[in-house]
Amino acid sequence: MLRTALASTLAAALVTVTSAFAQSYPNRPVRMVVPLSAGGFADVPARIIAPRLSEALGQSVFVENKPGAGATIGTDFVAKAKPDGYTLLFTGTPHVISPALYKNLPYDPLKDFASVMLVAAGPYVLVVNPQLPVKSVQELIALAKTQPGKIDYASSGNGSAQHLVSAMFASMAGIDLSHVPYKGSGPAMQDLISGQVKVSFAGIPNVMPSLRSGKLRALAVSTPKRSPDLPDVPTVAEAGVPGYDATLWLALLAPAGTPGEIVQKLYTEATRMLRESEVQKAIAATGVEVNIIGPQELSAFLQAEADKWGKVARESGATIN
Repeated sequence: MLRTALASTLAAALVTVTSAFAQSYPNRPVRMVVPLSAGGFADVPARIIAPRLSEALGQSVFVENKPGAGATIGTDFVAKAKPDGYTLLFTGTPHVISPALYKNLPYDPLKDFASVMLVAAGPYVLVVNPQLPVKSVQELIALAKTQPGKIDYASSGNGSAQHLVSAMFASMAGIDLSHVPYKGSGPAMQDLISGQVKVSFAGIPNVMPSLRSGKLRALAVSTPKRSPDLPDVPTVAEAGVPGYDATLWLALLAPAGTPGEIVQKLYTEATRMLRESEVQKAIAATGVEVNIIGPQELSAFLQAEADKWGKVARESGATIN
């Protein structure tokens, strides 16, 4: 009885301390780690969000880039950080792809993180160089079937999201495309525009100038719904590959064990900030739209994404080590 009472007292005291700690959170600057390069698809939205979140929380929220090894260096840093809400991870689709690529990943992307919220989501665009004589997804599929393995597609690297999005398209369309991996999306885009490679899935901001100038042609967007930026461009599913869905998403995570009160506070304040029209317009300009889901829904979403992209990675044969 005494032992049970003591345990209950200690548990109650711990809850009280945790609750008090959460109520005073934050009382110092919060670091938001982006495990990808500065200027990339995750970095730009993070830098839009950080100053607004600073205002909402009453403490500085600063972005710190920790790129390298397919986003695993920065992600591992956050996984091993103290779960006190002062080190957060702002990441995207590659987060759930890594387990299928790295045999010795030093963290579990699902178990070692607390879900805070999904922030935004958007499409990739299936684009071709105009030298390729196709103007629709169906024409691309038909041409590829007459030239198996002879049409190249560019990606930002082996095992990258661009690689797997394209591999899933080829698999679901029943065609054989040849993968050409580059060291980053910049070099891939340069060779796509010059015609060294003919096909790629790319982010909207990366291709819009080339679409306007006619240097590239858009065939479809990868999401189930059309993009407001390209309303006349069909989805891949509409254009002839039913069920295709490859969404580029961005999420805010914290180390596993972060108190629920802190997670809820981050979710509440970030949600309030993300609903401001000025913030939504700024994020939309980066090629994604604000798309908020909470901690529990995000956990289920990440599991589903991990299952989907793990299957694609295994089928494509993509590995890093």
